Amino acid sequence: MKGQIKDVATPAEYIAALEEPRRSDVAALDRLVRKAAPRLKPVIQGGMLGYGPFHYKYPSGREGDAARISIASNTGYISLYALAADSRGYVAERYRERLPGAKIGRSCVRFRKFEDLDAGALSDLVAEVARTTYGGAEQKAAKPAKARSSKAKKPRARA
Repeated sequence: MKGQIKDVATPAEYIAALEEPRRSDVAALDRLVRKAAPRLKPVIQGGMLGYGPFHYKYPSGREGDAARISIASNTGYISLYALAADSRGYVAERYRERLPGAKIGRSCVRFRKFEDLDAGALSDLVAEVARTTYGGAEQKAAKPAKARSSKAKKPRARA
């Protein structure tokens, strides 16, 4: 993933490694996340800026580390990953109308410039992610897909 920056150990180093104008945008987003979700500990995880690190383990035995919120500075856009869902669905998807300047998937908000977004709506999204437990709907959605068989399919005989 292009948003991963290797060889950085702290959020400040991640931000400092970016070039302008992206550095200013990510720094503004970092301030917003820290203010809206002060209990989520900032970390570097997977080469991305993260908040609220946790360890997960699926019944299948697969396990790993993730963060409730992560930020990645990609070539053409900034990604904010929001790992939160509840009985109403994925939290990020609920903000499509309030964040029309972003492309929003189940758990990802992508945008080109921080100023293109409504900071109040983004702050509300971050606060809601921080309040929503990890588990339930998003854990089910995050289960790894079954591996496809590596066996080549036999060609069908034509009549």
